[in-house]
Amino acid sequence: MPQAPEVAAKAYLLMDVTSGQVLAAMNPDQPVEPASLTKLMTAYIVFDALKAGKISLTQTMPVSERAWKMPGSRMFIDPKMQVPVEDLIKGMIVQSGNDATVALAEGVAGSVERFVELMNAQAKSLGMNSTGYRNAEGLTEAGHTTTARDLATLANRLMTDFPQYVPYYAIQRYRYPGTPATNDTNRNLLLFRDPSVDGLKTGHTNAAGYCLVATARRQVPGLGEGAQGQRRLVSILLGASSENARAAETQKLLNWGYTAFEAVRLFPAGGAVATPRVWKGKSEQVRLGRPEGVVVSVPAGEGSKLKTEVVRPDPLVAPFNRGDALGTLRVSLANGSKVAEIPLVVMDTVEESGVFGRAWDAIRLWIQ
Repeated sequence: MPQAPEVAAKAYLLMDVTSGQVLAAMNPDQPVEPASLTKLMTAYIVFDALKAGKISLTQTMPVSERAWKMPGSRMFIDPKMQVPVEDLIKGMIVQSGNDATVALAEGVAGSVERFVELMNAQAKSLGMNSTGYRNAEGLTEAGHTTTARDLATLANRLMTDFPQYVPYYAIQRYRYPGTPATNDTNRNLLLFRDPSVDGLKTGHTNAAGYCLVATARRQVPGLGEGAQGQRRLVSILLGASSENARAAETQKLLNWGYTAFEAVRLFPAGGAVATPRVWKGKSEQVRLGRPEGVVVSVPAGEGSKLKTEVVRPDPLVAPFNRGDALGTLRVSLANGSKVAEIPLVVMDTVEESGVFGRAWDAIRLWIQ
């Protein structure tokens, strides 16, 4: 595997979102303070409430005394204001406003404490087993910790589950009308340096150091045209020494990921990886694959040396529902080095056959 560059940070992880593979990592499971990277989970809960119709972008929310008096980064809203949800989201993301964050938490869940309960429940649901939240904004508090690996999981799911809201993270400057013209520039310096970078979030406290979760999307040959030909990476960098250092080290990681690895599309979106025999079903075959297709990342120049193997139960007995997990695609290089193991799902529902069909297949299975 390609040797990762030296990175000046306490921990980092580089993931290829397109293939789902981790390309490089250092101390990925070390507990750390997330600082304002906490707001990625806050946003996840808010976006989920928007998706469920519990709130809307245009509705306004009050600003409590608690929100108004929040220390740290602020959007500079006050209790005399009723602020639209969309503006609170922009204030939380672009300005990293702790006041906006608390206003959203109270507006969605009724209280910050209840909102934090939702954050922890969501973390557990996403498999972020090393994460514990104690607040919604990310200020230092005992037990408020996460890991680079859990942050990669969260960033990936945030972009996958709520693509319609990801553009908020690319906004370079924002200020709510009537508030001071200070603190209106996104602290993610890569948004101003690299046109392929379109998010996500910075964080900083004295305990956490300078942190950055950044994502880039670049057009690469071999994957297809338009969006199909784009490859997305996400970098988690924790504990850098300065704002410039976290941007420079993240840029180093992203550039290395795009040059040291190449993306290979093995199967197109909607295409079948395998069509094995099915017993006792209305169809004699079941299509296994991935709705988004199968893409893997391999060391540059190794794309022509891939081998694939489908591992699945046998025999396969209906019924199967579309989306059911069924089997794994193992991808390796010609020398036997493992590249990826990709879960496969049922692409089309296969219903159970009638009584006589099931009985006949039962006999045939017994004979076999």
